[in-house]
Amino acid sequence: MSLTAEQDSNAIALIRGMAMDGPLAANSGHQGTAMALAPLAHVLYSRVMKHDPADAEWADRDHFILSNGHASILQYSMLYLSGYGLELDDLEAFRQWESATPGHPEAGHTTGVEVTTGPLGQGLANAVGMAIAEENLRARFGSEAIDHYTYVIAGDGCLMEGISHEAASLAGHLGLGHLICVFDDNKITIDGTTDLSTSDDVAARFRAYQWDVVDLGDAGDDLDALESALNAAKGTDKPTLLMLRTHIGRPSPEHEDTHAAHGNPFSAEDVSRTKAVMGIPDEPFWSPPDLVEAYRRHVGGRGREAHEAWSAASTDVTSSPEWQAAWGATGVDGWDADLPSYELGESLATRKAIQNVLDATFKGLPGLISGSADLTGSNGVALPESSPFAADNPSGQYIHYGIREHAMGAAAVGMAQHGGVLPVTATFFVFADYMRPPIRLAALSGAKVCFVFTHDSVGVGEDGPTHQPVEQLASLRAMPGLHVVRPADGNETIQAWADIVRHDGPSALILSRQNITVTTDGSAVHRGAGIVRSAVDPAVVLVGTGSEVSVCVDAAEQLAADGIAAQVVSMPSWDRFDEQDDAYHAEIFPSGVPVLSVEAGVEFGWAKYADDSVGIDRFGASAPGSLVLDKLGINVGHVVQHATDLVNNSSSDHERSTS
Repeated sequence: MSLTAEQDSNAIALIRGMAMDGPLAANSGHQGTAMALAPLAHVLYSRVMKHDPADAEWADRDHFILSNGHASILQYSMLYLSGYGLELDDLEAFRQWESATPGHPEAGHTTGVEVTTGPLGQGLANAVGMAIAEENLRARFGSEAIDHYTYVIAGDGCLMEGISHEAASLAGHLGLGHLICVFDDNKITIDGTTDLSTSDDVAARFRAYQWDVVDLGDAGDDLDALESALNAAKGTDKPTLLMLRTHIGRPSPEHEDTHAAHGNPFSAEDVSRTKAVMGIPDEPFWSPPDLVEAYRRHVGGRGREAHEAWSAASTDVTSSPEWQAAWGATGVDGWDADLPSYELGESLATRKAIQNVLDATFKGLPGLISGSADLTGSNGVALPESSPFAADNPSGQYIHYGIREHAMGAAAVGMAQHGGVLPVTATFFVFADYMRPPIRLAALSGAKVCFVFTHDSVGVGEDGPTHQPVEQLASLRAMPGLHVVRPADGNETIQAWADIVRHDGPSALILSRQNITVTTDGSAVHRGAGIVRSAVDPAVVLVGTGSEVSVCVDAAEQLAADGIAAQVVSMPSWDRFDEQDDAYHAEIFPSGVPVLSVEAGVEFGWAKYADDSVGIDRFGASAPGSLVLDKLGINVGHVVQHATDLVNNSSSDHERSTS
């Protein structure tokens, strides 16, 4: 049973009222965009989208992303009205401590929020990733199991951000016909009207990206026109941009179409005058129980009916081990039974080892979708047993992202949040700088993405300092919620991949360009650190990561010849090591024994574990990689000298303290 015209009108008035009352109560927030988009949101949730509030994780639901996440009160109002678990007191606590309605939508925090949005343009790129996941799963598992759409609302700010170009270009190239974006063309930014800063022809731009573009004109309040356009967009094999001219702050008598409506909460008087125009009571958070009940009954009934039909049609597929593993972002039983290993003394780059382990586990990881930013031959994440994902081959599990690192990272977050996919991305480590916003959002939302970064140090060589990362590793380690692994050799790389598949959250895997001598059995990965070379009563501990572990092993041999016993530790993951108990920490770093860290990057952060550091607190240089490492002090002689000085100084300190 559909809602009546009166219920439609009252629901839109309720949403607009909430859009004003939430920011007014919080004295913070963005009401204007939410007010303008109330009719569109109402049509999406009550007429167009396939969704079930009783099961927000239903695999075949349509997905909704509010890319201009500052208008979060709009989404919260819809989740409240639709019955996703938000209640009136949650809206009243908008933007307050520990509320379910934070300033921007957060996935995993508020039921019904698909991705964490707010940094403009990220949501649009997330939506591209969701559409990729949907296309791929539909092609591989069948339309009875997966056949839905991704809807995204994006504003002027989203389209000004550079990531929108990367993401929209990729979406058009891949022919993502189940992606529908509504451009909220309100012509307002914080500073004023958009003509202050942009004069783009948005329609021409998106047509050039191979999107279908439909200009809806000034149809922001025409429910039937909105419904018709949204449904018509489903019948195309291209992504669709619906250009909708909206009026920020509508129907405020003073602030409609002004930048004051964007980020400045209306005064109580503004709210009262606007509610008078709408013809609703001048009371905070007006919400007639009969309207809410009718709305939830309507939306819930539509969702339940669609969900039940899907369950009946898809049982055989969804009960299969492959489906279960894909949706768990893990492997089928035995996926890790044939992990490769290497003999001590072998030499290979860790970027080669990751390729070997992906080859060995591909068939056991049905959700795996890998891709590289135009560096397939360099990054080691190709999937030779799969063809590339393309508009005419949506079942492919390898994506050629092109030179689009920013969109690649954000799309991978969208894939992970969609579900059914274990996304892997890859590029050179120095270009993690391009990807920092999506990596941060992956960490914030707990999205299970593996970000592979190769060419991990000044060992890159001749390309020079522009391509030689020195500070990137420290910056990723500083990010809460991100699992960072820099394996010492091939064996640690193999175990790192297994650890990442088992890990419930985002990971960054940092790999070498150059060959590295195998010095470990890989066991250090699972506890973050492990002893590679033990010593009885060690005088010093040498701790390294990546290629520098082999430098530490060679240095320990020379120190032993000089009469100094050195314990060598590989420490591929600080965050994993910090999870271990005090007894294990004491085993790795015995009390009273000085510690020297060795890493081809900035020393920042090592003071937490080490008494002294051999590192690179400067940018690199253009020369062969081995020469650059040597010239910048990442060599056995330099490590031996620092270790000897550290031992001697520690002995002197001990003598002074006991004399």
